Amino acid sequence: MEIYCTRPGCPRPVNQYPDLDDKATLKASRQRYCTTCGMELILKDRYIPLKLLGRGGFGAAFLARDRYTPAMRLCVVKQFQPAGDLTPDQLHLAQNLFEREGEVLEDLGKHPQIPDLYAFFEIDPPPGGAAGQPNKFFYLVQEYIDGQTLEEMLGRTGTFSEAEVMQLLLEILPVLKFVHESGSIHRDIKPSNIIRRRDGVYHLLDFGAVKQVTSGAAVGAQPGRSTGIYSMGFAPPEQMRGDRVYPATDLYALAVTCVMLLTGKDPADLYDNYSDRWNWRAYAQVSDRLEAVLNRLLQAAPSQRFQSATEVLQALKPAISPSKPAHSTSVQAAAQPVAQPIAQPAVPPAIPQPAATPSPRPASPVPSPKVQSNARPAAITQPPSGKRGSHRVARSLSLGELIGSAAFTGSEGGLVAIAAASLLGTTALTWLIVTGVAIVGLVIAQYLRWIEKVDLLIIEAVTLGIVAFFPALHSVPSVGLTASAALSQILPVLAPLVILSGLGVVAIALIFRLIYTLLSRLL
Repeated sequence: MEIYCTRPGCPRPVNQYPDLDDKATLKASRQRYCTTCGMELILKDRYIPLKLLGRGGFGAAFLARDRYTPAMRLCVVKQFQPAGDLTPDQLHLAQNLFEREGEVLEDLGKHPQIPDLYAFFEIDPPPGGAAGQPNKFFYLVQEYIDGQTLEEMLGRTGTFSEAEVMQLLLEILPVLKFVHESGSIHRDIKPSNIIRRRDGVYHLLDFGAVKQVTSGAAVGAQPGRSTGIYSMGFAPPEQMRGDRVYPATDLYALAVTCVMLLTGKDPADLYDNYSDRWNWRAYAQVSDRLEAVLNRLLQAAPSQRFQSATEVLQALKPAISPSKPAHSTSVQAAAQPVAQPIAQPAVPPAIPQPAATPSPRPASPVPSPKVQSNARPAAITQPPSGKRGSHRVARSLSLGELIGSAAFTGSEGGLVAIAAASLLGTTALTWLIVTGVAIVGLVIAQYLRWIEKVDLLIIEAVTLGIVAFFPALHSVPSVGLTASAALSQILPVLAPLVILSGLGVVAIALIFRLIYTLLSRLL
């Protein structure tokens, strides 16, 4: 059996104990210690870490087994691991957030779609750690949800359909209703904090950022204000400003999550800074009803959104049923009774908004880096810088985008092939290698969106100009000719080759798209 050392910075954390493969030996075994740093491996003489699930924020998460249960059930062990550059106030706040997550899970874990809390304890580590490490390690043990987060699903299978998003809303909104009615605001709704279990049931994760609204201000915050904890790209304006948060704060983040799933784009790419408005509808195929509901949830002012998960479910009710969503063309615009934030001063009544009017909000947000399911407590973030993040999400291309991308790749590959043949000779192997590397590089650059849209036309025009006007890069001599004469002699040779190359790659891309579509429907 492999046991993973939980001491931060251990150079060789994986420890091999073949004798523990026997279940009876494992249950009766005495404490084992890391062969590298001496850290005790069986936490509280009960929980056996098997592997690292992820790190982020102020913690690390490990997949573990509870050896004191009949089936040695799997669980998730979270360890509080603050960064070394925190100020004393930030460290104190981070520790309080970690402890709060345990308290919240103990209370909210009774809901079947929220992980249950199994244990919360601290350990005095033996000597052997790096300088500056804390004198105590804090651990939280919770239920293990075997499945994929929405972020992982989006990266692997591409955008969600309207029916899939409707099903997500139908399952997660009642969970949020339970959280809000229990006197809490999650404050960190995003794709990496919602997981779909293998049986298809959605669960809500990561309650380290929860604000207990019934107990006044959060630890470290001024009275009546919120701590600066949020995931950029998903937090609404009031949360980014550190103002009071409401149930509508979580609903805003859920709406951002939905438009990200529908479009496959980062929130930063869906928010137009120039017009100061959300611009997601052009990238998604949805009914007018769902569009109107999401747009209202994305309003900048909390009072202009739906005020509770129940209101959202009522607005979606005509569009969804237990079996499938029923598309509709309108949404009720009449003002509904406003549910006031729990133990907060009342906000003005909800103002109905036109369905097609996106909401303004502060500077373009950037989503936080991905953390695996159950991987961390919430992070304290710095004010947004306004820069686009490097995090990208794989997405499905529309047919038009696919054809345009394939045509660019093929024609650009044809120009590179002409230049390679002119410079390196007509050796088939050399020509194929150079051209293949160029095409692969172009595909990767487009997949990562280093180049897109107008970039493709600019690159194509520049490459064509270089190949056409430099005699060494093409086989048709143009030395001594005027520019117009050279083009009239060169383009009739280059154009057919470039066009044929582009059409060839388009044909290949369409064939692969057809095969993929057929397989996805059959499997």
